Amino acid sequence: MKAIAINGSPRKTWNTAKLLENALAGAAENGAETELVHLYDHDFKGCVSCFACKKIGGKSYGRCAVSDGLAPILQKVSEADVLLLGTPVYFGSETGEMRSFLERLLFPFLTYTPDYASLFPGRLQIGLIYTMNIPEQYLPAFGYDKIFAATQGTLSRIFGNCELLLSTDTYQFSDYSEYLSTCFDAEAKKKRHEEVFPDDCRRAFELGAKLTADVKG
Repeated sequence: MKAIAINGSPRKTWNTAKLLENALAGAAENGAETELVHLYDHDFKGCVSCFACKKIGGKSYGRCAVSDGLAPILQKVSEADVLLLGTPVYFGSETGEMRSFLERLLFPFLTYTPDYASLFPGRLQIGLIYTMNIPEQYLPAFGYDKIFAATQGTLSRIFGNCELLLSTDTYQFSDYSEYLSTCFDAEAKKKRHEEVFPDDCRRAFELGAKLTADVKG
């Protein structure tokens, strides 16, 4: 059993990466072979609209035809049993790298049929993790709940499932005095990071464990 985590954050040791590491630890607890991929380490683009993945009888039907730094990652995903996606929220959405990854991952499996059926041949257990600076109570006011639900829904349509984990009101800097960030209470941020973020890490661990348990059936 294989579990792969995709880090859509440019940071390799901060909130998103830590949650993914905990999720992978939960997967490993159930015997999974694990790997963490940092998207910002790779040179790739989003979908180039070549439609090779849609060409009936074509050699790339049902898979992305673009050969770049993302191609071997997509191959690893195709061989995995569990896929964990982690991204901070930038301007109300996933990071650009994560969006590009999702385009390349999802579009080849989506068919232009009346019910937009999926070509995905198996069942991949999906975990979707968002980290964000905004407090949880403000998510509806900014429409974030609908944005998260849309991505979760698309992943569920393609793969048949998607578990969502939100980590809100996150700690952005180790020293807030070094940055223009006067709208934040630095001490409150630090306190929350010390008291609440460990629980987010626990939930991430449980998510990885649950997804691998679902694979075992």
